[in-house]
Formats: sequence, C-alpha cells, structure tokens
Amino acid sequence: MNTKGQIATTLIGISALALVASVVVSASSAMASARQAAPKAGQAAAPAKSPVVRKTAPPLPALGYAPVRPIDVVRATYDFAAQHPEVLRFVPCYCGCGTEGHSSNESCFIARRDAKGNVLEWDTHGFGCTICVDVAREAMQLYSSGADVQSIRAAIEKKWTPGHPGTKTPTPFPPKK
Repeated sequence: MNTKGQIATTLIGISALALVASVVVSASSAMASARQAAPKAGQAAAPAKSPVVRKTAPPLPALGYAPVRPIDVVRATYDFAAQHPEVLRFVPCYCGCGTEGHSSNESCFIARRDAKGNVLEWDTHGFGCTICVDVAREAMQLYSSGADVQSIRAAIEKKWTPGHPGTKTPTPFPPKK
C-alpha cells in the first residue's frame, strides 16, 4: 500500500474511533440523566408540575419619552415583575424610590394587583430609572438560571448596597425555606 493509502486508512480508523467514542459518551450521559430523574428505592415519583398560569396585565402605557433602556429590555422587566411577584417583592431597589412609597423592586413596575395577582395598574417609575430596570434584569437573569429568592436577594444586596448607601427600599425578607 502506498503512503496516501496508509494515511487514508489511518484517518478512517481515527474517525471511526471518534464516532464510537462520541456514541459511548452520549449513551453514558443519557443513562446518568435517566438515573438522576428516576426516584430512588422507597421514594415516590415527583408529582407532575401544574401548568403555569400567566397573570394578566394591561398594555404598557405610552409615556411620550424613550425609556432608559431599549424597549424590549424594559418590556421584559415589566413582564417579569407582573409574572413573578414572589421574586421582586423580596428584592430591594436602590434608586431612592423608597421615599415615593416603594417597598421593593416590584413597586417600581407594579402599582396595583387584584386578589388573584393580576396587574391592574403599572407604576411608570421603571420606564425612567436605570437602577430599577437593572436590578430587575439581574433578578430575572438569576431566576432564569435557577437561583432561589434568598440567593437572588443576597446577590443583589451584595452588588448594590455598597455603591448606594441609604437608598435601599424597606423590603421584607423572603420566607425561610
């Protein structure tokens, strides 16, 4: 066999080994995932999650001025505030809005809710305040990554408290786990 043939044969062999190795790794990974998801002996299977029910909200108002962040970012923070009061009502704000009666970062976006938690009225403060939007975005990103409310609050306080002394809203702590 000539040198080109030997190189081709070697490359085919290496490719075949790589393919086999990737199949083995994929199968191992799938089996590990299945083991983690399966209940342990004597343990009941986890109940099926109930469907997520979105809270309703009115359309965002047109204020006649551009928001402090791109409108898609602002819209996402308002939506997060509407859908996740269990997060933002326990996250402080640091813009000084406590003097306006705000008690948490949720207050920067939501003025009123009904008994079911649906938004009846927006607070427009968040449209014009970079701190409010940025705190809510950070909480939203942490929540999306799987962090719990206690961890989200701790991360927000660690970042924002040192640079904004005396401006933190009087926010209640989340319930203990």
